[in-house]
Amino acid sequence: MGKIIAVANQKGGVGKSTSVVNLAAYLGSVGKKVLCIDMDAQGNTTSGFGIKKKTVSYTTYDILIGNCRMNEAIIKTAFEGVDITAATADLAGAIIRLVEMDNRMNRLKMQLLTVKQDYDFIFIDCPPELGMLTLNGLCAADTVIIPLQCEFYSLEGLSQLIETIRLVKQGYNPTIDIEGILFTMFDGRLNLTNQVVGEVKKHFPKKVYKTAIPRNVRLSEAPSFGKPVMYYDKSSRGAQSYEELAKEFLSRQQ
Repeated sequence: MGKIIAVANQKGGVGKSTSVVNLAAYLGSVGKKVLCIDMDAQGNTTSGFGIKKKTVSYTTYDILIGNCRMNEAIIKTAFEGVDITAATADLAGAIIRLVEMDNRMNRLKMQLLTVKQDYDFIFIDCPPELGMLTLNGLCAADTVIIPLQCEFYSLEGLSQLIETIRLVKQGYNPTIDIEGILFTMFDGRLNLTNQVVGEVKKHFPKKVYKTAIPRNVRLSEAPSFGKPVMYYDKSSRGAQSYEELAKEFLSRQQ
């Protein structure tokens, strides 16, 4: 039975999609069966796997509003072990449609139950807000990975997200937990970086990943070629960091 992991942070540009694409790609390469759910209308995870959005028949939008079953929307990527449900700009309209629907917080969860047994890990790339789409992701998830940039505003955002997870735990998903906090765009030479890391570790001592993801040009370039960084430049610091993260992630599963 697959583990469902939401990757969430209401702040944009912190590496959610990058982390989903590259963590999933590495896990797939070592024999795990992985499904990525792109819940962001920007569709960065979809693009990151080289999926052409115009060629997609059914998307995450169709899953949520009931136009199709989950298995009809799953696309095999070109990369070993990784499937995806794609997102296009239509997904922005799902928020309006969901408001009128019964059981609107659990639409994704109900669909995922039909395929959960086919995968080892299911990653949900949540949009950069705490609205209906992210709440669907949190209600469906077993755990949450929180990518975090080392800056002051990130700490404020983290406390808001933790409060949202607490409310979801109280009202909708009593077993949800934090999988881990991942520092992205990391530069250990900066005092602010070390202050933020120290503050987060003080409050979440067992949740912070030892692996941090540095700023890396090859990591930024890879999505424009529709490839995870390990398939674009395996020797780059970005690829090596995500390989270390994947190994740490797997070791925690035991």
